[in-house]
Amino acid sequence: MSLETSPVVSRRDRREFVELPYRLHSTSEQWIPPLRLERRLFLRPRFNPFFSEGEAQLFLARRDGRVVGRISAHVDRALNDYHDNRWGLFGFLELEDDPEVAEALFAAAEGWLRERGRDRMVGPMDFRMNDESGVLIEGYDREPMVRQSWHPPYYRERCEAAELEKVVDLWMWELHISDREKIVPAMFELAAQVEPKHGIRIRKMSRRRLRRDLDLFGEIYNDAWKRNFGFVPYSKEDLDNYAQEMQLVFDRNWFMVAEHGDEPVAIAITIPDVNQVLKRMKGRLLPLGWWRYLRKSKTIDRCRVGFLGVKPEYQHTGVAAALYVEHFDMSAVTPIKWGEMGWILENNRAMNRGMEAMNGRIVKRYRMYERRFEPDAQPARPKRVEPA
Repeated sequence: MSLETSPVVSRRDRREFVELPYRLHSTSEQWIPPLRLERRLFLRPRFNPFFSEGEAQLFLARRDGRVVGRISAHVDRALNDYHDNRWGLFGFLELEDDPEVAEALFAAAEGWLRERGRDRMVGPMDFRMNDESGVLIEGYDREPMVRQSWHPPYYRERCEAAELEKVVDLWMWELHISDREKIVPAMFELAAQVEPKHGIRIRKMSRRRLRRDLDLFGEIYNDAWKRNFGFVPYSKEDLDNYAQEMQLVFDRNWFMVAEHGDEPVAIAITIPDVNQVLKRMKGRLLPLGWWRYLRKSKTIDRCRVGFLGVKPEYQHTGVAAALYVEHFDMSAVTPIKWGEMGWILENNRAMNRGMEAMNGRIVKRYRMYERRFEPDAQPARPKRVEPA
């Protein structure tokens, strides 16, 4: 049977691109269907700030007319400029268990990136590292939390059979944040000294001033995460978009800023895991999906600690410990009793030691891959095209 890989150019193509994972994983007990409307909007340049500094092409693989795989190839000029590299990226990887399909998808993405002067293909990331990233290589029996991907084991096998090489692993740590007795006592001692010794206080964000507080988040993130793999500084447009997303999941108990006087020095944004609700919505708002979402507080008992960062000059103060302890305090008075922290890079020793001190355990590992190659001599000029 013939296999064809082609760019997404029509509305029908885009619909099939979005729908493929719903068909591939419909029998999985772990996979949680995202909201279809959100996925469609995420891929549209007018709704995603990624496209202000990047360009992308989506591809579909078909065997005798039937969609059997998908991939994106994209260029993030903000990442290239910040790191002074010529990386190309791939993402949105979904495919049937077929080596020929995998190689055809990677070849299509590589060819598109070569034409744009890239010298490697790194991923998967959809479209950046703070979106869904990595191929799941451990933790197949666990449901993904918000902004986590889920893959069956053969995805790893297909990537490695196609000669993609490991770049780095991303770890997710499970924490039972209601269990204070298992935490190293020094954590609480450090937290108790943060205000009297260093003059640092923790306050909660508010929905009303969330956009202003996200400017503080951007300031801290762009300082504290700047050496991380795949880091791209948050722009004003990114934060505008992020504020809209956060309004949908905002919970004052879990959005925290640490300040030294008027200066923000650390931040923690922990998101109640709306995937527990999306699982019941089955990817749709209608007929009753919207009602389930409005009642999400009655369903959610877990969270994802997505961002916890401290400015480098304040990392000696114990403010990270104070933010962790605040999470334990909130768990005592809310329905949320456990969660996952990360992702954390496998080579981030300080953060991983902190997770061990809180009796955490690694429950998921995601792997970032790359394929290196020689770029075309005369790269195509980047252009932004509104997809169909």
